[in-house]
Amino acid sequence: MKKFTLLSFALVLATGVAFAAEPFAFQVKVTGHGQPMILIPGLASPGAVWDSTVAHFSDHYECHVLSLAGFAGTPPREDSGPVLESVRQELVAYIRQHNLAHPIIVGHSLGGFLALDLAAKNPELPGQLVIVDSLPFLVGIMKPGATADDAKQFATGASASFSQMNPEAYAQMIRGGPNGSIMASGSADLDRIIAWGLASDPATVSRAMRELYSADLRPSLSIIKCPALVLAAWIGYAPYSSHQFVEKTYGGQYAGLKGVRLAITDTARHFIMLDDPRWMFAQIEKFLATPNNNPVSSGQ
Repeated sequence: MKKFTLLSFALVLATGVAFAAEPFAFQVKVTGHGQPMILIPGLASPGAVWDSTVAHFSDHYECHVLSLAGFAGTPPREDSGPVLESVRQELVAYIRQHNLAHPIIVGHSLGGFLALDLAAKNPELPGQLVIVDSLPFLVGIMKPGATADDAKQFATGASASFSQMNPEAYAQMIRGGPNGSIMASGSADLDRIIAWGLASDPATVSRAMRELYSADLRPSLSIIKCPALVLAAWIGYAPYSSHQFVEKTYGGQYAGLKGVRLAITDTARHFIMLDDPRWMFAQIEKFLATPNNNPVSSGQ
């Protein structure tokens, strides 16, 4: 897969009550009732990316939708510290403060990486994980044999490339790609994704990209105790990818996560919740309805 496509992948990477404002790492809106479900957007995306998901699940789940500081118009933090670690630490505090028992954590792209990181560092907290088109080692999708040094080098380059990109170049990159666009099929959805990116704080996005690409969660996946569903997309990367390639890559990277379930869409692009929400909802409902995926019945 070309560097262009992976950089593009990274850049992707309801009423309620606001929980946090500056200087917190995110804001939260809560909708619905039932078992808590935390939804984390991807890079440069707002909590609004989950609107249709919340509308579908809020009758049976209490949806806690995060909007990360510096993304898509949410005010950035004033400090220049780590982005991902701050979100993880504050999300752990949020779960404990609000007594959220075994929440379902749903994360897209960067949000999926955060969900994995939280579950590995705090395995007692989540009840189930739903990872939407994300990997524990992003550079590995381009270079399966990549090392930690390779990852750091690419992270530095990708971050620098983004920081030098003007709005026109950013929009062109999002709309480009090997097969129309890797992000979403609909023109209106692409317009929204571009607007979210342009409304994001470049410094925050650049730091988050560098942290995301430098990290490798594969060694810590075995620590995760809760059931996990991974949803993957590939058609946006054709002709550089295929169903078989994605199945092999995701299967290899998630090999350390015991009992993980992998489902691959042949219709949706990276923003699966925008391109084919019905498929995504069906996969999540089937996963959550499986008896041994219940945190109570599994003894967690």
